[in-house]
Amino acid sequence: MGEHGTGDEEPGDRPPDSVSAGAGGVPQRGSVREIALLFLKLGVIAFGGPAAHTAMMRDELVRRRGWVSDERFVDLMGATNLIPGPNSTELAIHLGFDRGRWRGLVAAGVCFIVPAALIVTELAWAYMTYGDAPAVEGILYGIVPAVIAIIAHALVGLLRTVMKSIWIGGLAVAGLVAYLLGVNELMVLAAGAVLAAAAHLARNRPGRGQLHGLYVVSFALPAGQPVFGDPSGGQLVQLFATMLKIGAVLYGSGYVLLAFLRGDFVDRLGWISEQQLIDAVSIGQVTPGPVFTTATFIGYLVAGPVGAFLATVAIFVPSFVFVGLLTRLTDRLRASPWTSALLDGVNATALALMAGVSYQLGRTAIVDLLTAAITVITLLLLWKTKLNNAWYIAAGAVIGVVHALA
Repeated sequence: MGEHGTGDEEPGDRPPDSVSAGAGGVPQRGSVREIALLFLKLGVIAFGGPAAHTAMMRDELVRRRGWVSDERFVDLMGATNLIPGPNSTELAIHLGFDRGRWRGLVAAGVCFIVPAALIVTELAWAYMTYGDAPAVEGILYGIVPAVIAIIAHALVGLLRTVMKSIWIGGLAVAGLVAYLLGVNELMVLAAGAVLAAAAHLARNRPGRGQLHGLYVVSFALPAGQPVFGDPSGGQLVQLFATMLKIGAVLYGSGYVLLAFLRGDFVDRLGWISEQQLIDAVSIGQVTPGPVFTTATFIGYLVAGPVGAFLATVAIFVPSFVFVGLLTRLTDRLRASPWTSALLDGVNATALALMAGVSYQLGRTAIVDLLTAAITVITLLLLWKTKLNNAWYIAAGAVIGVVHALA
């Protein structure tokens, strides 16, 4: 969703000066209730992926309410790019902390996540119950090619930002080759970070007086019944631990999540199929809020409602922890050349993972001329217009239903 015009503000959009951003962009405190209500609203209407979420948060918090300045908002955006996890969700969590300290941190994050998690859980139930119905199959038939186009468009858009040099481009190509050859996703990201940091060190050769600038970024190591209709404690622990690991180590766009989910739940554990992963991704696109609620859907497929709850908690808990730790270091981390070098390497290899998973999913989703046409037309519209992604998803769903009923 794009930004609104400046003439649509109503009386009361902006609070009194006593609760707006203070001098130098330092935010003033607010009540937990107002934080919760705002992020609950955003959690319900935030269609369109991380970029759209960020634009909507800026519109609500900077332009309409004046809770933070543009300068502070950009600082927080930069800081969340330095830690693992879903960036737009972590931005919401950090904005909540700025407005209401620790209670605001929890309220903003929970209220932004919960609406999508509940919607995805309901859709997962419907998928398991009615997944073989022609209408449901038709919806997914039309949505998935649109999702592939959205991922590809995001990939192209990120190229301009991430590819800062020939060296970084080569690192991305190497990451893509490694992923397609079957190298673990975390190893690809870790290697990108280490190589980029090493290259920075070789170029700059810091003296002893410069070593204070080094901060360490650590990597913590269909229709029918769920896979485990009556899961044991060990199976639930494995589900929780796997999602916790993914939430703790995943850098880059939410779309990189697909590579991790595929590696763990399709290839290594064999709990879901490639098609179920694609369907989960599609549901994540249809619903508002974080793309990471794809994990909620997969948790339901694996172990029903309990699995959905555990998967959701596990994949988002690291974000709350990382933002809580980051609140004291935001300015220093953003200014550090070492973390900037690490981030360049992580972003390049994260882009490679996006490309790899987009290619693999595309081979499964684009099965005939109609699905190819949906993909191409969606790409053209993404390039030429600024419509919210939800419109493309809705159009794909309509086309799929018509095709199924024809």
